[in-house]
Amino acid sequence: MPTSVNKFKRMLLPLPRDLVTEAIGTFILVFLGTGAVVVNQISHGAITHLGISIVFGAVVSALIYTLGPISGAHFNPAVTLAFWQSGVFPGDRVLAYILAQCAGGISASVLLRSTFGIVANLGATLPLNDNWLQSFLLETILTFILMFVIFGSGLDRRAPIGFAGMAIGLTVAVEAAVMGPITGASMNPARSIAPALVSGVWQHHWVYWLAPILGAQLIVFGILSNKRRNKNHETCNVCLQEKFGSIANG
Repeated sequence: MPTSVNKFKRMLLPLPRDLVTEAIGTFILVFLGTGAVVVNQISHGAITHLGISIVFGAVVSALIYTLGPISGAHFNPAVTLAFWQSGVFPGDRVLAYILAQCAGGISASVLLRSTFGIVANLGATLPLNDNWLQSFLLETILTFILMFVIFGSGLDRRAPIGFAGMAIGLTVAVEAAVMGPITGASMNPARSIAPALVSGVWQHHWVYWLAPILGAQLIVFGILSNKRRNKNHETCNVCLQEKFGSIANG
């Protein structure tokens, strides 16, 4: 047994710890979240839609507290891209993070398929009644709200310390409970591509990449615009002080 553990450690050693963490975190998210969808179908609704929503939210919250100190707990390409655009994450790590997240999610879907077969499309996200426009708008809004909470609770220095994981997890759970029946409430391209690839269900899959990324970028745009306004305001104040100061001295 120790020999097997050492071999496994040597296999992971060449990989940066944060990438391994992102892959493991996304694996857990997809395995338990979409696994709840699969088991709910097999058990004829024993978990219920609300239960599935709680699973997703609780897993996200637990992963943030557990793995956040190692990788930042993105587990979502839309989040990674938003952090990069806002200047809090290095650009040379973006592609590696996204690939790690997708690999982790796909591995989870492969395991679910090998265990249960293709049940409930392995939790693939699909627009209700093929209404892709409705789902695109809703996924954009849902991800905007999610990123709003992430930035506000996780990155704002004024936020209470230690509550980010709870706030983000609750947001995921509530959004999944409310909009899950309409769009699947993905908010996460890695969560959507995993069951889509393994089950072969690709209808309107592009929605679950573009909409979350757009929603996340909108909140970043708002934050950067606000920073620029504050900077211009401070610059104007300095100019006014200098101007009136020179008048007073003159």
